[in-house]
Amino acid sequence: MISKQKAINWQRIYDLLAEQVPASKFDAWIRPIHAVVNNHQLSLSVPSRFFLDGLRDHYEKLLGELVQKEFGDDVEVIFTVDPSLGTVTKEKHSKKEASSIDGFIDPRFTFENFVVGSSNEFCHAACRAVADQPGETYNPLYIHGGVGLGKTHLINAVANSLLEKDDMKIAYRTSERFTNELISAIRGGTTEQFRNRYRQVDVLIIDDIQFIAGKGSTQEEFFHTFNALYEVRKQIILTSDRTPRDMKHLEDRLKSRFNWGLVADIQPPDLETRLAILSRKAELAGVTLPDDVAFLLASRISSNVRELEGALTRLTAHATLTGKIINMDFARHVLRDLLHEQVRTITVDDIQKKIAGYYNIRIQDMRSKKRTRNIALPRQVAMYACKQLTSMSLPEIGESFGGRDHTTVLHAVRKIKRVMQESSDFQNEIDRALSLLR
Repeated sequence: MISKQKAINWQRIYDLLAEQVPASKFDAWIRPIHAVVNNHQLSLSVPSRFFLDGLRDHYEKLLGELVQKEFGDDVEVIFTVDPSLGTVTKEKHSKKEASSIDGFIDPRFTFENFVVGSSNEFCHAACRAVADQPGETYNPLYIHGGVGLGKTHLINAVANSLLEKDDMKIAYRTSERFTNELISAIRGGTTEQFRNRYRQVDVLIIDDIQFIAGKGSTQEEFFHTFNALYEVRKQIILTSDRTPRDMKHLEDRLKSRFNWGLVADIQPPDLETRLAILSRKAELAGVTLPDDVAFLLASRISSNVRELEGALTRLTAHATLTGKIINMDFARHVLRDLLHEQVRTITVDDIQKKIAGYYNIRIQDMRSKKRTRNIALPRQVAMYACKQLTSMSLPEIGESFGGRDHTTVLHAVRKIKRVMQESSDFQNEIDRALSLLR
């Protein structure tokens, strides 16, 4: 784990951490660290940026205090990412899992770093309840929602929370892997071992259960496994991209059982939650993200948290490698393909039509000279939407609204931004209006 030079010093820190950090957390976050001491510099390498974010978030302060105590004030601690450590990390993680886990549970995904909003708070609460009382509350727990909304994060968070409990055996599988293992068992004549493996766990987690639909043998085996676990009050957690009712080619008896417990859905996050996610991720990455850039990303990328995080990662990487400051111009340049993809089908006519309908006014009013509040506000919202969702210049936008000057458009955009910052209700109103255009 460390070069021989000064190994005793790091070993001391390592031992102190082992005393202060819970065993499961120690194995997940501390054991994979590769440490090298060079004079007054301690370099701690981990396999990925995401792993680094979690390590710094949870243990940077404790590490710093212990290093200062053992090495002195003049020691510099450096955190680095070394992708080549990924294989070693997984092997060590698997060794730890051998006694309590069947499958890989990602230590990065915890309840603590899951951003809760109105779109996922019910599902988050359900997962918390299951983690507190497995097999007693909401069994089975069936989570459904689109890609990149946090299903996998939550089920990993449940598993990581359950690892704190003594003698908790967890099996974590994708439905594809479950199916492939069953096929191998049938071919090798080891179906009895296969059954025993899954029917003797305390918690069974299957990700993307929809893929067993249409697979007769897999459905048959899962039906009996489900019954065996349910009868002895063992926890079952399933995720899918659709409700049980909407799964074609799934046996009715399985649809019925999936509905026995709690069916919880995750919706695309609202603007407020997307902004919170960006803020949290930027904080973990040690990046200063201006409010207008955060709003640009959150307003343009609305349906998928994974894409939102990917946009931030790309922006951060470009800023780090080029030494440039993140601002609106920089963000628009670096993410031009992604932002263009989000707005390529939106025109000023679309915006005027949707916003007029939302506020129950005529499209002609958008382009008229009328200045009554019931018309002026929707017009300003539409101008703001044009600035956010199209590549039109201010003069072009003004021309589309009855030949108005670009300063009028600029005033409208600034006013909408200001009122959104002052009023969360108005921000939600604008978010709902813009959602009609996506």
